[in-house]
Amino acid sequence: MRVLVLGASGATGSLVVRQLIRREIQTRILIRKSAVLPEEVLESPLVETVKGSINDLGQSEMDKLLENCDAVISCLGHNISLKGMFGKPRYLVRDAMRSVCETAERSAGKNVKIVLMSTTAYTNTSSKEKNSLGERIIFSLLTLLLPPHRDNVRAADFLIRDIGRSNKRIEWVAVRPDTLTHSDVESSYEVFEYRVRSPIFNAGKTSRINVSHFMAELVTDDRLWNKWLFKTPTVYDK
Repeated sequence: MRVLVLGASGATGSLVVRQLIRREIQTRILIRKSAVLPEEVLESPLVETVKGSINDLGQSEMDKLLENCDAVISCLGHNISLKGMFGKPRYLVRDAMRSVCETAERSAGKNVKIVLMSTTAYTNTSSKEKNSLGERIIFSLLTLLLPPHRDNVRAADFLIRDIGRSNKRIEWVAVRPDTLTHSDVESSYEVFEYRVRSPIFNAGKTSRINVSHFMAELVTDDRLWNKWLFKTPTVYDK
């Protein structure tokens, strides 16, 4: 199989690429021209590197980017800087999801699995998740004042509401880690269909390496994929 990784030079995306290399999966990565990659990735014969920004690619370039890909893992996110958080593109993640899905739908090739790295700050109302009054107030403020949060919400909404469960070409899972932490080694983690902690008042932790392990397992293990298909699983370190 071949997997396309978006945001492959980021803190979590680079770990996803390593997980795929470990599983001997052909991996295509899209990175910024200025991005720096670890030697393990640069020297791997399994990795094909494409440089550019997904929001700047034309239709033919998107067709080529997704060509022969069985799955797309998106670890895209906004840089933690004033320009990254409040500058353009405001809807980096949502627009990338839309572009990938539109390309997959018009392609005559394979059906595509999409894994979106989302966040427990996203409330999946279609699965009856609810927020407390305090959470509703804070999430409303975050949506109003923090563009990256608004982008993450719209990206997940796009998969759930626009793509849905009946698209003939696209399957998806939106993975929701809690507060992201760094660790050099994988550890035990738990995956739930719903949030089991308040992301505002009782947040848990999820190491990036555990998130990368789960997402790589999703696209390579059919049993696991079918278990979480069209769902928004939450991931917490034990």
